[in-house]
Amino acid sequence: MDKRRLKFVIPVMVIVTVAAIFMLKNYFSDVPKNHQILIVICASLFSGVLAHGLFAQEVEEEPDPKPADLKKK
Repeated sequence: MDKRRLKFVIPVMVIVTVAAIFMLKNYFSDVPKNHQILIVICASLFSGVLAHGLFAQEVEEEPDPKPADLKKK
């Protein structure tokens, strides 16, 4: 995997994980603990897959070759 892409994917996954834990603790405390863990894991993995797909892969550009039809006179 491209290291440049990981610079965006990993922080997105961490932010989603922290947000999911915060929301489950404060707003949905009646959800069982094992379901909370599964929700957090699935949310972080899903956000990582989406971020990996949506952030464009940077392709290194090669220099243009010299035109062959131009000749020195």
